Amino acid sequence: MANKSFERPQRLQFNDNNYATETLAVRAGQHRSQEGEHSDAIYPTSSFVYTSAHEAAGTFGGDIEGNVYSRFTNPTVQAFERRIAAMEGGERAVATSSGMAAILSLCLSLMKQGDHVVCSRSVFGSTVSLFEKYISRTGIETTFVDPKDIEAWRTAVRSNTRMLFLETPSNPLAEVTDIRAVSEVAKAVGAKLVVDNCFLTPALQKPLSLGADIIMHSATKYLDGQGRVIGGVVVGSDADMEEVFGFVRTAGTCLSPFNAWVFQKGLETLPLRMRAHSEAALELAQWLEVQPQVERVYYSGLKSHAQHDLAASQQTGFGGVLSFEVKSHEADLKAAAWRVIDATEMISITGNLGDVKTTITHPATTTHGRMSAASRAQAGIRDSLIRVSVGLESIDDLKADLQLGLNAT
Repeated sequence: MANKSFERPQRLQFNDNNYATETLAVRAGQHRSQEGEHSDAIYPTSSFVYTSAHEAAGTFGGDIEGNVYSRFTNPTVQAFERRIAAMEGGERAVATSSGMAAILSLCLSLMKQGDHVVCSRSVFGSTVSLFEKYISRTGIETTFVDPKDIEAWRTAVRSNTRMLFLETPSNPLAEVTDIRAVSEVAKAVGAKLVVDNCFLTPALQKPLSLGADIIMHSATKYLDGQGRVIGGVVVGSDADMEEVFGFVRTAGTCLSPFNAWVFQKGLETLPLRMRAHSEAALELAQWLEVQPQVERVYYSGLKSHAQHDLAASQQTGFGGVLSFEVKSHEADLKAAAWRVIDATEMISITGNLGDVKTTITHPATTTHGRMSAASRAQAGIRDSLIRVSVGLESIDDLKADLQLGLNAT
């Protein structure tokens, strides 16, 4: 005989205040159902059922709290949003179908025709393309600047500047931007400072506490951590996120319930993983620095990095991504870099990062391949550059595999 439905008395739901990031990563955001599940529930449904037409009308109209349609209200997605907002120290988060959808949703919800963006020139290649080729079609203009040069940020802003956008450390050269200083530039003109926190996550950096207004993530990377699903998220004030939510609700740049559930599982181990990634990346970067086949290593955890002190002042770790330039006497630097990549046997040749599996790629022909040669040169992305996202394998095995590559130069 089937059990009858019952009302389960609930303990007070988890309070997100006054807990460390490690605790929030495991417990924040979950609202248990009457079934009393311990793990996060997943709600793979497109719509929701009501007890009456009156309840349906009230819920659709916003007079009654409840779910309407999974394009914009789904319990699994909302649980992920609550957890990442708590971890970042933001009032609210809005999840999207990808990291690029997060940037698009931000721009089209918070800006209009005639507005202006100042963007770091050292960002993900698709971010450059989005601003240059597509956002520009709406009448929003973008100026790209050296992320390290605060005076360049000040000079670039205009009376119609509405957004300053940066990622720190940058992809793939690990350039570090002084978030506090750029925040002051943004506030002086009433603009929003948006920080892509993908490389460090809230486990290692809290941009909102440093003066940023909004944080965005390609959740595909470290928030998942195992290269399984695609997604994005933005975090900020209630007012700003309400605007973003309105765009996602209408345009449909939404996250699926299944992907949200996977991200929740990823967040549970995020602080542990980020510490392990950082430790391994630092050791690998130090090893690469002394290899005769390596011209230069880019990793802010190295004391030789020009901005090491700044990185140490606004981060609690240095992340798992490094890049290096191959030393070669031949004119074709791309061929030399490709030989290194192709000679590795274990490391995965792929453009993704943030995985427990170490990955390797040639930025100039993959992640930043759609940028013009001039834009790549301005950003410092040379044909000799190789990017490595350091995973959680044995560090000795990683060194041995990269040695195979370096021996091929």
